[in-house]
Amino acid sequence: MSGPGGNLVVRSGPGLPDGLVVPAGELVERFSRSPGPGGQSVNTADSRVELEYDVATSPTLTDSQRSRALRNLGRRLVDGVLVVTASEHRSQFRNRAAARDRMAELLREALAPPPPPRRATKPTKGSQRRRLEAKRQRSITKNLRGRVTD
Repeated sequence: MSGPGGNLVVRSGPGLPDGLVVPAGELVERFSRSPGPGGQSVNTADSRVELEYDVATSPTLTDSQRSRALRNLGRRLVDGVLVVTASEHRSQFRNRAAARDRMAELLREALAPPPPPRRATKPTKGSQRRRLEAKRQRSITKNLRGRVTD
């Protein structure tokens, strides 16, 4: 993965055979007070991190990658900008790393191609026969639970 403050490295995966490196200049980091865990002197440091990446205008992505990312990240985007926040750690350094890891994973999933369509298959003769035999057996079992008549 990538270190805080540097380039965002997205590891290779489906749709990204060579991975992806987003230059640090395309990322915007903002810091604020974290409502997260802490002890004495809690909430005195700006440890919460907001990491922004403008997917809609990024020159790093190809046109096909951009359209796929915009389509797959649609609900998460605000005016074409992907925003990830991290405030689970007390240190700003660890929150920066967590936000970058989370954004890299989101981009990796968003740039993956859709899975191939399901090819419909017929049940085998044996499975049909077993299913019907199980139904018959279940019917017999239930009929034996009825009232006893002479």
